[in-house]
Amino acid sequence: MSLNETHDPALRSWVESANAPGAEFPIQNLPFGVLRRAGSSEAFRCAVAIGDYALDLAALGESGLASNPLNLCRGTTLNPLMAAGATVWSALRAQVSALLSEAGLERPVVQSCLIPLADAEHAMPAVVGDYTDFYTSIHHATNMGRLFRPDNPLLPNYEWVPIGYHGRSSSIDISGQKFPRPVGQLKLPDFDEPVVAPCRRLDYELEVGIFVGEGNAIGHPVPLAKAESHIFGLCLLNDWSARDIQAWEYQPLGPFLAKSFATTISPWIVTLEALEPFREPFSRTGGQPFPLPYLDSASNNQRGAVDMRLEAHIQTPAMRERSRGPERLSVSNFNDSYWTMAQLLTHHTMNGCNLRAGDLLGSGTLSGSTDGSQAALIEITKGGKEPITLRTGESRTFLEDGDSIVLKARCDRDGFVGIGFGECVGTVLPAVSG
Repeated sequence: MSLNETHDPALRSWVESANAPGAEFPIQNLPFGVLRRAGSSEAFRCAVAIGDYALDLAALGESGLASNPLNLCRGTTLNPLMAAGATVWSALRAQVSALLSEAGLERPVVQSCLIPLADAEHAMPAVVGDYTDFYTSIHHATNMGRLFRPDNPLLPNYEWVPIGYHGRSSSIDISGQKFPRPVGQLKLPDFDEPVVAPCRRLDYELEVGIFVGEGNAIGHPVPLAKAESHIFGLCLLNDWSARDIQAWEYQPLGPFLAKSFATTISPWIVTLEALEPFREPFSRTGGQPFPLPYLDSASNNQRGAVDMRLEAHIQTPAMRERSRGPERLSVSNFNDSYWTMAQLLTHHTMNGCNLRAGDLLGSGTLSGSTDGSQAALIEITKGGKEPITLRTGESRTFLEDGDSIVLKARCDRDGFVGIGFGECVGTVLPAVSG
């Protein structure tokens, strides 16, 4: 990917809300999603966000204004478009940009294909066949290690191999997800045997989701130089975690029921092409080893990171009752990742594993190195030992029933138009009794 006319900061849309200062979905963004008019029986359709509207790509295709790539957007998921590859994605994005720009010549027809976002309901943007969650923040890994292994917080393999585990795709859902508090086996400190009970230490994890586009054949690894051509785009991801269930079950094979009950993603996928102005060098500091050759390249070092501000907010039932908005818990950045998204994909396939269009990779909890940048309550509260006080006077060590977590992200850079990701919202409901 490289900068082109779709990134021009002078480019404006005839959709006026897309030109507002701080708009999440200016014409320089054009993220992809799936939606329909709320409350209708219409089929869900592929769409692109522009300002306060969504452009119905199926309706646009039926108008005859745009060429072949739109044929891939007539269904109810983005999987066919994802599988088509980076050249097709870029061509479609350029067509949509031209139609929505002030210079667009077919405004009346395109305008008829717009759906107000306020009137829309979203569905999963793709069928996620497989979900892999990584552990890319060395700050989160170290903080967690200090809680459980004070004398050896960071295990020796962390600096050499991208750590991940295979998660559950069936419980991934779109922003607005509401799920019951998970029930599982817990080993309480004063009990000799485990008990079955609702989770008492429910947590969120602020992550970035990486959607795979074009897949690879089984037995054929994807080299680092080609890895990004297999990535369709990014979204926000909340990998909810039952910390007490996890503490009892995770040895020797890792997370299982502590992670499989719910994962929430934001509805819009921001393409790598839209993120091009916000790319940054990837580097290692503090005497950390350079990656092994298969995970190292000049291009990855020059532009492998993304400057993406990440925020986590909480809204309690008391806040909603008092008509108060969510309260911010943390601010961090995707550029703090110890591994780049290209390295994750290359490592995932190095053994011959085949990825498919719509597969989802989670970055892992993206905590930073400073106070206020810890992206999970277990870090913020030091394992529950230091409760936080909210502006309502409420305290939290972990999440309570009725709490909502709101994730946000934005990319800004001088000389370019900033872009947003929309919100990723999930709410905890009471446990379902047996």
